[in-house]
Amino acid sequence: MTDQHVQPGGNGGFEREDLGARAIFGFLLALVVLGLLVYFAANGVYWSLEKYNEAHEPRRNPLKQNVETDTRDFDTAKVRGEIKSVFSEPRLETDERNELTEPRMREEERLNSYGYVDQPAGVVHIPIERAMQLIVERGLPVRPQGEASPKNPSTGKAAAGGAKVQ
Repeated sequence: MTDQHVQPGGNGGFEREDLGARAIFGFLLALVVLGLLVYFAANGVYWSLEKYNEAHEPRRNPLKQNVETDTRDFDTAKVRGEIKSVFSEPRLETDERNELTEPRMREEERLNSYGYVDQPAGVVHIPIERAMQLIVERGLPVRPQGEASPKNPSTGKAAAGGAKVQ
């Protein structure tokens, strides 16, 4: 072990000052100035790209209606009729939950009502509950054992898998 002793006020002590406040504030000021420069440079680039895009926009088809509104500023409170007049097909869904309500209600009405499918031919549709009752009462139609399967109109031959009667 060495017998070296450190004298007070000599070289063997600790550093009195690591970093001055002036250097820290200078760094922060330089960081703020650099941030502002980057912000204004990015805005300048976006502004120039927007002007370039406006100047080099392709000509519109003369048959297409001219849309005066900026479609990027979309107000979600617009009525569906206004949306249909502003945006061309296909449009994104605006109300995912309720957009299928109308078609589903039409399907439910058709499934639960009587009506004609083809009136001259006498083809009708009946409520699904009634159709299930009729199937339970009458059973499903069954083809007799010896009957041939329906013929293909294009070839006049029996359909595949059917028995041929001679």
